[in-house]
Amino acid sequence: MSRLILVILGKQGAGKGTQGRRLAATYAVPHVSTGDILRAAVKAATPVGREVAAVLEAGELVSDDLVNRLVEERFEEPDAAGGALLDGYPRTLAQAEALEAILGPSGVTLCVNLEVPVELVSERLSARRVCVDCGAIYRDVDPEARSGICSVCGGRVVQRADDRPEAIRQRLEVYERDTAPLLDFYRDRGLLVNVDGAREADEVTATIRGAIDERIAR
Repeated sequence: MSRLILVILGKQGAGKGTQGRRLAATYAVPHVSTGDILRAAVKAATPVGREVAAVLEAGELVSDDLVNRLVEERFEEPDAAGGALLDGYPRTLAQAEALEAILGPSGVTLCVNLEVPVELVSERLSARRVCVDCGAIYRDVDPEARSGICSVCGGRVVQRADDRPEAIRQRLEVYERDTAPLLDFYRDRGLLVNVDGAREADEVTATIRGAIDERIAR
């Protein structure tokens, strides 16, 4: 296997970020999230980054085409030579098809779907607090959330607007409409593994690692 390409899917609040960071460290591949590459491109002022910045400043959504180009650029970086873990991409069937074109014959190694009930993800999102500077995630009961100061970088810890009840409902509706169809896309290719994401994080990680190791061993 030339590259290890892992796609992690699941509703917002399913634990994709937590599992993504753990798995990326285990398999020595970069954890690539759409939000991170958008921010990095804007900060670096690359040609695509300048296009993204203009879109965001206009209050518009970043198109599939721009996101696909950013992902393609990310795969050209040295640390992605051995693969990557994709978190938040692809989000749509069009992006999934574009990813196949970007990767070529090697394609996606495995797609992990974290299954978590709507009630639980809503609870998790409502309790989530995030550092505006480094993106570190906390729960509302954590000291950092109570103090409003990130223990990683000293930045400000807040509740994001899209983690409030009405926004959560809208985000979950968008997920069902745009992202849930990807399950059939990867199932039809024999790449989908469903994992119970409602369990303790360590149990979820162990289950996913077992599925990945089994796939690699084939």
